[in-house]
Amino acid sequence: MALSVEGEARQSFSAVFALQGRSTQGSLTLSTPLGTVLAELQWAPGHAELRSPQGERTASSLDELLEQALGSAIPVQALFAWLHGDATTAAGWQADLSRLSDGQLTAVRSAPLPRATLRIALDR
Repeated sequence: MALSVEGEARQSFSAVFALQGRSTQGSLTLSTPLGTVLAELQWAPGHAELRSPQGERTASSLDELLEQALGSAIPVQALFAWLHGDATTAAGWQADLSRLSDGQLTAVRSAPLPRATLRIALDR
């Protein structure tokens, strides 16, 4: 998984990920290619929690927590749909599912600015 956010201070992040659950309840572990855990997220209705070496954060939703942590909103419900091959729309985002059968998903946010690109490579 890689996320890049353009702008005056361009930000980028990439990690190996393990995702379980669904958009309403689940967990996500982000790791380095060598297996060092960078962050663990868990969420359920009304609560989301992020644990990392830098500390813990909580929020009332996964959407809110990801925006706090990454500095960019990620359309969580749409992301789960995209991973299942459903071309669900998300405001400002355009998903390219044409290579999903090869384990590749790309989504670009053009509005609101700054532009963001999310790339996911699946291990099938």
